[in-house]
Amino acid sequence: MSQLLTDQYYQTYLSLLDVKLDAELVKIKAREWTPENFKFATAVSVMSSSRIEGETLEVDSYVKHKVLNIEYLPNLTERPNDLYQAYEFARDNELNRDNFLKTHAIATEHLLPSQFRGVLRTGNMLIMEQQTQRVQYEAANADIVKGEFGLFWSELDALMKLELNTEEIFYYASLLHLVFVKIHPFNDGNGRTGRLLEKWFIASKLGEKAWYIPSELYYYDNLKQYYDNLANVGLFYEDLKYEKGMPFFLMLPQSLIFEK
Repeated sequence: MSQLLTDQYYQTYLSLLDVKLDAELVKIKAREWTPENFKFATAVSVMSSSRIEGETLEVDSYVKHKVLNIEYLPNLTERPNDLYQAYEFARDNELNRDNFLKTHAIATEHLLPSQFRGVLRTGNMLIMEQQTQRVQYEAANADIVKGEFGLFWSELDALMKLELNTEEIFYYASLLHLVFVKIHPFNDGNGRTGRLLEKWFIASKLGEKAWYIPSELYYYDNLKQYYDNLANVGLFYEDLKYEKGMPFFLMLPQSLIFEK
């Protein structure tokens, strides 16, 4: 069985990385850690991620909803608010499989019936691009989802125990994001929880201020590139070529120097 969270692309990643990660993180770490700062940054992240999934409320409007308590129709805020609660849960809890399944259940409160929240899918899945409704790729076949998800978490648990430098942390964060969405283990909510997982991993390694990284906003602002880079590694799960994922891996560092 091949390793999912492999280091075999890391040297190529280093050779192409053009962002000085530690230097850029200084700016993020300089921000005071306060409930208000977390609320603002997370509102931006949550609504950006939700917009990627087709939610209609504007990012600025959702920030007003969370920070200034501006009310909107429930159908505009229910699913983003579920995701916001999932981010809060992740902030306060250790990254492991059980807690991740809980975040999925929280994030999909108004998206999925209760029997599908935090539960692996049992059917096959085609992933469609939200804007065009084109088939993007075919997820892992239903009969291997449980095994692939188990392997993914055994490797992620091992990574959690390692001392990694900043470049390794960002490399693995992007790789686990990509591998996770290719497995696509749930009936829905994979994209939003995959982006949450990426940031949760970074925060677990670099500290709580990593929640301020505007990765979701960067992905949303570069949505076509995000979709194209996800699709670039292949259409069918059994034929994926993760070596073609380098453009995707290099997006996360760009979010550190991104200015909206």
